[in-house]
Amino acid sequence: MSVLSDLLAAGQPIAAHRPWPRAQVDAEGWRAVVAALAAGDLTLLSLWGEPGTVHMAVLADRDVGVVSLPCPDGHYPSVGAQHPPAIRLERAVRDLFGTQPDGLRDTRPWLDHGNWSDEPPARYAFLPVEGEALHQIPVGPVHAGIIEPGHFRFTCDGETVVRLEQRLGYTHKGVDLLMGGAPLARAARLAGRVSGDSTVAYALAFARAVEAATGIEPPPRAVWLRALMAELERIANHVGDVGAVCNDASFAIMQAHTAALRERVLRTVAECFAHRLMMDRIVPGGLSVDLEPRQIERLKELIGVLRATMPPLVRLYEETPSVQDRTVSSGFLRPALARQFGAGGFVGRASGRDFDARRDLAYAPYERLQFPVPVRQDGDVNARVWIRLQEIEASVALLDQLLAGLPAGSVGGLIAHPGQGVMEGLAVAEAFRGDVLVWLRLAGGVVERCHLRDASWFQWPLLEAAAEGNIVADFPLCNKSFNCSYSGHDL
Repeated sequence: MSVLSDLLAAGQPIAAHRPWPRAQVDAEGWRAVVAALAAGDLTLLSLWGEPGTVHMAVLADRDVGVVSLPCPDGHYPSVGAQHPPAIRLERAVRDLFGTQPDGLRDTRPWLDHGNWSDEPPARYAFLPVEGEALHQIPVGPVHAGIIEPGHFRFTCDGETVVRLEQRLGYTHKGVDLLMGGAPLARAARLAGRVSGDSTVAYALAFARAVEAATGIEPPPRAVWLRALMAELERIANHVGDVGAVCNDASFAIMQAHTAALRERVLRTVAECFAHRLMMDRIVPGGLSVDLEPRQIERLKELIGVLRATMPPLVRLYEETPSVQDRTVSSGFLRPALARQFGAGGFVGRASGRDFDARRDLAYAPYERLQFPVPVRQDGDVNARVWIRLQEIEASVALLDQLLAGLPAGSVGGLIAHPGQGVMEGLAVAEAFRGDVLVWLRLAGGVVERCHLRDASWFQWPLLEAAAEGNIVADFPLCNKSFNCSYSGHDL
């Protein structure tokens, strides 16, 4: 038996949970999972709460499991005390449910900015840094560009960043609690709006979690079209990000080219799916839209445009020394940190973490498709750009395979009668920036509880580490090379 199987076997299995096992454990069993995380035998996928209970989803190679600990007294042994990737998640759980992680040293609020009670908000205590001639630079939460709010506190020695500390939570929307009592149609719309640039990935993860819970299989054509939509979303975001990184390196011509190409992708998507971002097109049970033959031809034309346009842009990036001078060696993320935090997507793969949910958790139809998962060890801004470029090429090839193998038939639609019993489902889908996790419980045909976790939860802390030792002027470059989601993190 594996480490994960042994840990789950020590608890009480929850029969209604699909497709991976969930077990209720006692404090000793919880501590055993924490020890396995700290030893590197498991990877933390998420940690969340509800009144009287905390849950943890963990990954062991290609196996997933969930452990749950009842805590009727409102206390539980802290995970973050031994495994730092859990710290912010535990702070968020305490803010939302009042559950206290015993032993967690960082007791500051995370999502609660002091506006959830009648007491005047206390001044947020940033971590102290000692040293001679150090100074601080506060940036945000309101920024000069049209981006979401987040605060960055730089402690610097001259121009060199000694410590970066973030304060997030400004875009908290209460999504987890809004999900409670929501019928499937409303819950699916909420899931697709957690982070707009990943609306397909969130909708896919939510739909698959519902389908796992209910045992309902979507039609094959819907499954293949979902993957097609996911790859189009990945391409649009990666193309835009490559240009944005280059723009922060003062190479605006690259952004001009990529912005035009991204717009071409989005306009084609709008013609085919009647929405530039494909929002609300994936629903539990299938799709709300289908492709006609003329739309398939438009997608084939787009594939031709991408194949003709991307190679010259790749050469332009590779053969411009002024850009390489900015991106190579900047924002280095150590592979050991990427592994410890379970960094997903291009952030993890650029620092040696060889994980892709499409391949390693093998959900349909990817188990029938051929695609490379590029991995690098250099871990800098340049590496993260190259992973994006290689993933664009791989996604274009996937579009070819998906159109060639697209099954005929119905695309289904929203599940009309999910059932009346208690059912639980878990799903992980690969978004452009990494894996998205959705766990839910259905009761009486509506969502009783739902937790959604963006890859950014584990990437934001790594950006702090990657920024250290760089000059302040290179922070926008490092930040864009990560492109973490504020909204996806703040929930």
